[in-house]
Amino acid sequence: MRLNIFIPLFLLLLCQNLLAQQDTIILDRVLISDTQLRDYSHTQSVQNLNDSVITRNAPSLTSLLQYNAVIYFKENGPGMVSSPSFRGTTAQQTAVIWNGININSQFNGQTDFNTLNARDFSTVSVRAGGGSVIYGSSAIGGSIHLDSPLGFGQRFDNEFRADYGSFATYAANYKMQASTDDLSANISISHNSSDNDFKYPGYNLYNDNGQYHNTSLNAAFAYKLNEKNILRFYGYVFGGQRHFSRTLAAPSRSMYDDFNTRTLVEWMGNYNRFTSRLKAAYLEENYKYFENHASDLYTHGKVQTFIGRYDAAYQVTDGIKINAIADYTQNKGDGSDIVDKKRDIFSGSVLFSHHVNDVFQYEAGVRKEITSAYESPVLFSGGVTVKVASWYSVKVNGSRNFRMPTFNDLYWPGSGNPNLSPETSYQAELGNVFTHNNFTATVTGYYIRMQDMLRWVPGAGGFWRPENVDRAKNYGAEALINWQKDFGRHTVGFSGTYAYTVSRRDGSASQLIYVPKHKATASVSYAYGRFSAYYRHLFNGLVYTTANNGSELDPYNVSGIGAEYTFNFCKGLSLGAQVNNLYEEEYMAVAVRPMPGRNYNLYLNFKF
Repeated sequence: MRLNIFIPLFLLLLCQNLLAQQDTIILDRVLISDTQLRDYSHTQSVQNLNDSVITRNAPSLTSLLQYNAVIYFKENGPGMVSSPSFRGTTAQQTAVIWNGININSQFNGQTDFNTLNARDFSTVSVRAGGGSVIYGSSAIGGSIHLDSPLGFGQRFDNEFRADYGSFATYAANYKMQASTDDLSANISISHNSSDNDFKYPGYNLYNDNGQYHNTSLNAAFAYKLNEKNILRFYGYVFGGQRHFSRTLAAPSRSMYDDFNTRTLVEWMGNYNRFTSRLKAAYLEENYKYFENHASDLYTHGKVQTFIGRYDAAYQVTDGIKINAIADYTQNKGDGSDIVDKKRDIFSGSVLFSHHVNDVFQYEAGVRKEITSAYESPVLFSGGVTVKVASWYSVKVNGSRNFRMPTFNDLYWPGSGNPNLSPETSYQAELGNVFTHNNFTATVTGYYIRMQDMLRWVPGAGGFWRPENVDRAKNYGAEALINWQKDFGRHTVGFSGTYAYTVSRRDGSASQLIYVPKHKATASVSYAYGRFSAYYRHLFNGLVYTTANNGSELDPYNVSGIGAEYTFNFCKGLSLGAQVNNLYEEEYMAVAVRPMPGRNYNLYLNFKF
């Protein structure tokens, strides 16, 4: 009893102390590791999702991007396997970049977006279009960037959020940002769990065996050795367990454990016009798959990735910058489903940017990889930005990109094919950017031509093995809209996205499976004083589930609302409520896997 009284008193005293120091917060410029995103993406569309948008969504990266970006997600259910389709490409053709490092799985070439907690990262950015010259394999449709910026100056901020929702869903996240003139730290710890036992809308079945839990830690530190040299450390740990839920057709007893670690050390030197960055990274991914979670029998795999990179940038003039990057990557994999193998990859890139004036800017890049595992093509990119008027700009970009064969493709026992070539693509895009006061709209048209696409096909004896058998073309248009206006103490905002996508194999008039021709999102927000509320809507068009377009999933509309009130306590104590699937839409993102009906979430967010 005495302890329960003491804790609130302690927090109150702590808050008073911190409030007295708020006026002393003075931060130097923000430091990021992914400088190529900032310096060499001017001729492509980059969408930055800020902290207020991140907090409105469920913790998973899937939820954030599904409601705020043009990307379509093929999701087996909340917390289950989730794979993206960006501009009609596959999940293996979308790169995920963590502080400048490509973290797509070496097993299957993709990232499961339900194994990344968006609240662990300070910034999440969506870069549309080809990016293999900078980020290597998989950056064909686009790339997702997860960053932890660091800055020096006097600062100490803490934030704790707790959620409770339907189906016994719990979430907790703690963040800390602290810095002095020489030290900086950015730490986030998250835990999520759910029984996930919702009733399938329209059916007399429940989402049996769908429970999950995961814990993650994201940490970033910087130390200023002197005025010219800075040492930085980034670390990420994720451990999770998921029971793969039943379908409409059959029950399931399977379970999947994964444990991933990522470590990056960087030494940065600023010497007038020359900037040097030496990076060393170690990534490890582990999994165990149980066909029956009550059994001790499982399959497993592990891949260790070592990366060494030297990044040298030179500011030739105030408008001209050159960046040369030398990279060495080693992958070592073993497990019950792959042959014990190691591969070494060497790559070199040169990037160039010229800001001629406020009207005209252009950039270019070239990359070449050398490895014994496959023959890598020469990659290139180039683009221009022209400011036609004060309210209108044009962006043009073209590139050649690729995706390397995965460990599963090359080394699966009895089926792997060591003679595979990488998938390659040529693409071009034209972007139009309109700005007026508080209004911004971007409309981009694109065309992607892909060849040597990897597919697992039946071979001699009926055994399936991967081959370079497909060619495809994707084309379409994307639109991003943002508007915000203050009316005294009232603030009203609107944001929306729309994607029109055509994706077909050569010689076929059929749309590729799980690629909707239409996807749109919209969000309206309102704030007055300490109160805020929003309404959001997702429309997903029809998708086909078979190659001949004989089977399909109906279009669906899913809406949600939320409201929050912030009390004047410490640096802010907010209470919020959310209603998801407001209109009880019956829908599936994947065949025979219904998504939940109307459900609720309550949260508390405490800044101190």
